[in-house]
Amino acid sequence: MAPPRILLCGDVLGRLNQLFKRVQSVNKSAGPFDALLCLGQFFPDSPDRLDEFMDYVEGRSEIPLPTYFIGDYGVGAAKVLMVASKSSANQGFKMDGIKIANNMFWLKGSGKFTLHGLSVAYLSGRRSSDGQQFGTYSQDDVDALRALAEEPGVVDFFLTNEWPSGVTNKAATSDIPPGISDSLGCDSTVSELVAEIKPRYHIAGSMGVFYAREPYSNIDAMHATRFLGLAPVGNKAKQKFLHALSPIPASTMSAAEISMKSPNTTTSPYTFVDQAANSKEGTKRPSTNVSDSQYWRYDVSQKRQKHGGGDGDGDGDKLCFKFIYSGSCPRGEKCNFRHDTDAREQCLRGVCLDFIIKGKCEKGPECSYKHSLQTEDESHSHRRTRSENAGSNRSKECWFCLSSPNVESHLIVSIGEYYYCALAKGPLVQDHVLIIPVEHSPNTISLSLECEKELGRFQNSLKMYFKKQGKEAVFFEWVSKRGTHANLQASIFLALCDKLMIILYPYPAKAVPIPSSKAAAVKDIFNLAAEKLGFKFMSMQSTSNSDGRRSLRTQFDKNFNFFYVELPGGALLSHVVEENEKFPAQFGREVLAGLLNMADKADWRNCMVGKEEEIKMAEDFKKRFEEFDPNQ
Repeated sequence: MAPPRILLCGDVLGRLNQLFKRVQSVNKSAGPFDALLCLGQFFPDSPDRLDEFMDYVEGRSEIPLPTYFIGDYGVGAAKVLMVASKSSANQGFKMDGIKIANNMFWLKGSGKFTLHGLSVAYLSGRRSSDGQQFGTYSQDDVDALRALAEEPGVVDFFLTNEWPSGVTNKAATSDIPPGISDSLGCDSTVSELVAEIKPRYHIAGSMGVFYAREPYSNIDAMHATRFLGLAPVGNKAKQKFLHALSPIPASTMSAAEISMKSPNTTTSPYTFVDQAANSKEGTKRPSTNVSDSQYWRYDVSQKRQKHGGGDGDGDGDKLCFKFIYSGSCPRGEKCNFRHDTDAREQCLRGVCLDFIIKGKCEKGPECSYKHSLQTEDESHSHRRTRSENAGSNRSKECWFCLSSPNVESHLIVSIGEYYYCALAKGPLVQDHVLIIPVEHSPNTISLSLECEKELGRFQNSLKMYFKKQGKEAVFFEWVSKRGTHANLQASIFLALCDKLMIILYPYPAKAVPIPSSKAAAVKDIFNLAAEKLGFKFMSMQSTSNSDGRRSLRTQFDKNFNFFYVELPGGALLSHVVEENEKFPAQFGREVLAGLLNMADKADWRNCMVGKEEEIKMAEDFKKRFEEFDPNQ
């Protein structure tokens, strides 16, 4: 069977007439092509082009072949995408595209799907901190891609809107477009993702120019990656905006075929290995052997001279990072670089790698590692300090840690010793509440007995509050092995007394009201959703909340993702997510949103309100909850 033929396009900017005229010409002369993938801004950049764009969306103009886009921003984007999200045909899990019109598909958020045998991963939108409803990606989207990167198999195409930071590192300067700077318009998150996903082709738009980088080797992978940056449709410089590829799917290639590299292959332009990723002055070994890229070697000549060893020349004075960091090197005695046991021991004792290698560290007090050589007696106390500092750094970056400067303090409604309550950002319904550990904790299942007791008090208080309104509670939790901050979520609804209250916790999930007439069917609904994903829940019955959570702890393994649902009457459904199993992090919310015909609210970004309204909601909730608040 002939390999698929794919067209790739840069920022469309709503110029669909020009794009499809060109596509039809290419299709006639060099086709037929199977699909068109569009990167960068897809929607118009001016209201003047909106009528032209809507002709295709509303079916007055014909789209010549299946067209997929990830640039969900521009004039008219919010209206078009909101209508598509509400369509009953687009409910559920749509990693292979939400249908906007005949032959037009929106790749929303992030995901991976198979297109004519090719494995395609994508990140929709751009990086932004302003919480836009459309056109930006979330941390959940990034985490989902990282989980997909762990799955077996090679990704053929990785689609992003923005270029990755550092992509021009180690590239031939003569090929780099004039005026291109990694500090402008590039995304470091995309760099991290592409280094983890290791696609055969990475295609992006948004920079306004065409750039085909030489292929580069990947760390811990046989195959090389090629980066393509595409220019916008109709650009004045007449740079290439349409590119054709016909790759053989990696799934059908032999190891010898997929590992073949062209003579101009460079080492990887990305340097992401924990602490060493931040070293700006570490000198990596120049080498023509592309397989050396995985060892992350640094010049240690200063260190050797300091201790009187050698003249600083030759590979003998360069440190094998693989050995220093992990304690072993797959090359063994064949490695050209020093396996320094002293440096390895200092690393284990918490000494900064930059300090070991260069005798100094540019991070200064922000570095959480030791800037002096450690004796065995000193190492124990430092390991404790290092752990505490690392925890402190995580707390500063986490949205949920109470000590973090990023916490949305105006949403907090009650604070206990181990947990606090806050209204949800992007609430699914009114009075959507989160119960969050005060300290950085990845889940609620493995916390201490004292934490469990306080969690129980919070839950019981909310249950009493719900009961006064004629409501009951259902809980579910998604626990990620990647260690995101746990958050137990609940909602209070101004609904009729025949409504059932759903509380969802702790990972991206929200709460929704379910008619009590459907309460008995909730278990069947979750079982049906599980069946569609190819797994079955483990079912058990508990007589009390503590018994149920004790049972859950016997199933929980921190090395695996974990999901469970607690239903009225004490029934529990749970599932340990296997290593290579596909499981959407938004599973609970999407199932319930679909059940209630609220598909447009399955994404929290569709539910965001302004800060003033959030403040008013928090104050109103405090007044209503005051008599039940366990911390009053």
